Amino acid sequence: MADSNARIELRSYVLQSISQSAEVIAALKDQIETIDRIAQCITERLLSGHKLLTAGNGGSAAEAMHLAQEITGKYSRADRKPLAAICLCADATALTCIGNDWDFASVFSRQVEALAKPGDMLVVFSSSGNSENLIRACAAIKAAGGLAIGLLGKGGGSNLPLCDMALVVPSQRTACIQEAQQVVLHLILEYIDRLCP
Repeated sequence: MADSNARIELRSYVLQSISQSAEVIAALKDQIETIDRIAQCITERLLSGHKLLTAGNGGSAAEAMHLAQEITGKYSRADRKPLAAICLCADATALTCIGNDWDFASVFSRQVEALAKPGDMLVVFSSSGNSENLIRACAAIKAAGGLAIGLLGKGGGSNLPLCDMALVVPSQRTACIQEAQQVVLHLILEYIDRLCP
């Protein structure tokens, strides 16, 4: 009986979670102007020869990798030319070298200092907006003459003021924030695929 009650309770929680996620994603409609501005900017700069750097921690690192690999590889158009995107989370040797020789808070900013040129962009994925390594990375891209773009949650945190453009997912729940960020990164890719010759 207890097992049956636990399964009923779990099923109820799952249905509630699906509804909550759907509400957060639907709320992105209220930020269509921000999504349009971010996606247009990224697309125009990539097509002008600038590169996109991406970064995040944990699940957000996976989203950062997803965006970068779809830009250099393909999203839906196999005939689109490859564009320059590098995920700063993807190189384990860089992360462990910098983390060991300096500190974890420098793992992204050090790479930005090495790779970024004026006009390049950095997209940071953060559910809290308070990760010191992403805050430093945004400061580094701005110092290099580039653009800091945030896909953030929980009000944007300390990262928000450092972003030239930001979309803040209206949720306090990490899972919902990351799900909505995944939708936004797919929308950015739609812009690139539709606007790239």
